[in-house]
Amino acid sequence: MKIGELAEITGVTKRTIDYYTTLGLLKAERSPSNYRYYDHSSIERIAFIEKCKAEGHSLEEIKKMVISRFSEEVDVLELRLKIQGLEQDVTKALEQLKESDPEKYESLKKNISSESLSLIQSLLLLLH
Repeated sequence: MKIGELAEITGVTKRTIDYYTTLGLLKAERSPSNYRYYDHSSIERIAFIEKCKAEGHSLEEIKKMVISRFSEEVDVLELRLKIQGLEQDVTKALEQLKESDPEKYESLKKNISSESLSLIQSLLLLLH
């Protein structure tokens, strides 16, 4: 959404949003025509910033809190996506092993827990 839309939704001025962006409290993507676009997480960030300001925190303190709070959410999301990708890779590898060498597949299945097998397969895939 454009800065004007974000200002209208959150009740803060465009100038304030611009200032928050300059401070690194908000992130904006630039369009080819140089418009700033903000994602929906900016609404939550602004609400958090305004709450912290109302509680008497300085902008420097708020910046640290924003970085801490919202970077953890991004890290968790990235980690979940990586895990999903690894799970898909392991599933594919096990299916290929089952088709190409059923005996080896069954032997692995009998001797190793499913969690260990998944971990081993994931590590092997990462090494290749």
